[in-house]
Amino acid sequence: MPEGHTVHRIARQLTQDLVGRRLAVSSPQGRFAAGAARIDGQVLVAADAVGKQLFCTFESGDVLRVHLGLYGAWDFYGSLTPLVPGGFAAGSMGAPRLRRIVRMGEDERESPAEEGGLVATFPPEPVGQVRVRLASDSTVADLRGPSACEVLDPAGTAAAIERLGPDPASTDDLAAAGDVMVDRLTSRNVAVGQLLMDQSVVAGIGNIYRAELLFRARLDPHTPGRRVPTDVARALWDDWTVQLADGIERGFILTRDDLSDAQRDDAVTDSSLRHWVYHRTGFPCLVSGTPVVVEEMAGRKLYWCPACQV
Repeated sequence: MPEGHTVHRIARQLTQDLVGRRLAVSSPQGRFAAGAARIDGQVLVAADAVGKQLFCTFESGDVLRVHLGLYGAWDFYGSLTPLVPGGFAAGSMGAPRLRRIVRMGEDERESPAEEGGLVATFPPEPVGQVRVRLASDSTVADLRGPSACEVLDPAGTAAAIERLGPDPASTDDLAAAGDVMVDRLTSRNVAVGQLLMDQSVVAGIGNIYRAELLFRARLDPHTPGRRVPTDVARALWDDWTVQLADGIERGFILTRDDLSDAQRDDAVTDSSLRHWVYHRTGFPCLVSGTPVVVEEMAGRKLYWCPACQV
């Protein structure tokens, strides 16, 4: 499932290339025809991410809310602005697609034919099951396979955001947002490994960040939230703030801080260098040498080191 850093990057791509433009909005697949018609022909005035959810605000005040879920992705075509000067403009962001054959990160890929989403004819014909197409005269964004896609009025949008926990990249007051996260985490008798994935506690953390944040804190994922010391919960928030910002900047999750500069460069294409415990089942822990274990927690795979996380 795409994690918070990816959705923030999607919001930034839309902001750079589609915000301020009057868009043709359609549903090539047909499943979102009524919603598309409601916002078709309007100017997109903002694209914001909160956790794993994207909110695209149009001039009428209507908001397109998208949750990519496990399988959703945005494909971009036409004129695209790199998110980082001198970097690449991803052809796809979200769940990996088989048709994307050049690996850029855990969830960003370039087009196999033309880099940066450029196509021979514009606008390109929709490929596959495109739920929503946002199109200006020079840029197209196609949404595929989301778990949620709806048009909300301002009140509905406010209610949807209110249900989410704090997101470090969506607040101007990190200290106050951290207080909310700490209070919600330490007031419940639920395993901290489950609470970090609860989007009402803290928004944006997925399977990779969950495993890595807990390892970096040397915290047993089975510890009930009520037994997590306040200073440890605050350290989790502070680390999440740093890791999220880094993921947004890089376009992939790199949580190891023991790498040389050369190894960090290699990690761009070699995902095996990026993480302390995630996807390292049976391999020796990079700190203790104890084999990393995997188990199921709340329906998702949890990776952790039983020697370090005690």
